[in-house]
Amino acid sequence: MAQVLVTRTYLPELSEYTELLEGVWHRGQVTNNGPLLQELEDSLVPHHGTDHVLFVGNGTIALQLALRALDITGEVITTPYSYVASTTAILWEHCTPVHVDIDPVTFCIDPARIEAAITPRTQAILATHVYGLPCDVDAIATIARRHGLKVIYDGAHAFGTTHQGRPLLSYGDISTCSFHATKIYHTVEGGSIACHDEETYRKLRLLRAFGHIKDDHFLVGINGKNSELHAAMGVLMLRHMPSILERRKAQWWRYAEALQGCDVQLARVPGDTDYNHAYFPAIMPSEAALHALLEDLAKNDIHPRRYFYPSLTELPYLSARGTCPIAEDLARRALCLPLFHQLDDALIDRIALFVRSHLK
Repeated sequence: MAQVLVTRTYLPELSEYTELLEGVWHRGQVTNNGPLLQELEDSLVPHHGTDHVLFVGNGTIALQLALRALDITGEVITTPYSYVASTTAILWEHCTPVHVDIDPVTFCIDPARIEAAITPRTQAILATHVYGLPCDVDAIATIARRHGLKVIYDGAHAFGTTHQGRPLLSYGDISTCSFHATKIYHTVEGGSIACHDEETYRKLRLLRAFGHIKDDHFLVGINGKNSELHAAMGVLMLRHMPSILERRKAQWWRYAEALQGCDVQLARVPGDTDYNHAYFPAIMPSEAALHALLEDLAKNDIHPRRYFYPSLTELPYLSARGTCPIAEDLARRALCLPLFHQLDDALIDRIALFVRSHLK
């Protein structure tokens, strides 16, 4: 049996991609806001629920641009249960991350704990839609309004999820997404940043492109642009998203049904959410059970991922490391099982059987 990794990049037919690339070669423009990039940004609008969407180099620089565009310089309340980029982007922008523990059911930041962490230096909340599942956006919005805070959502996993009838990427002052090759929708490398007002959008455009338009310089920017080659993949992937989402949903529920009755916690999808089924996290009863399962799966060349591990409160370079016991416990027990378009049903059943055998 071939090696089974936690994910495998979906790639359309090469002929479809080269057809788009022939146009790039004909025009001779491979970057700097070419026609494919403009087409992609227009096509991304309905998936973000706002007219103001930018295609950028990756999901991490999207977070950095968001903090810079909103003039965030102080404390940022954030989640310890996320990929490291959500915290390092805050540090990179010389702000201070303040970790607040998570809800053990949703895996997202717990709004009930946010208010106690607010100080006079708090300027923003940066929350992650973990595994593409929604944060409590209404509660977070209420807290932010009450205290005059900005809200940034790290929606790295959220492309294709709708919540309360809206794209999940439409919430917050700014929402970011990753289009990395490991994501359900990808442009090989890339990301997006979306906002709701023209002033922030104009500032983000400048920040993405060195802060100038032709010879007129307005602010200190950076190179956050992306290329026609990546935009071509994005344009093409959008054509395939309906079938990708349909297949992913069937795979996700096959796992869920196979693991019913096991001593394992699965993700809970809210009733008002149309989930993209981006990941299949399985929370083991103990870290020892997780290690035993990993060892058994590795012998059979099956490689899930401890995602997210460790809790970001345990990063060695934080000056104030604070404890978030729920996130730290979850990080030690969470395992994302293999989930990708090409994964066949027989393999899903086999992996589920390994899990069941360890959790009798």
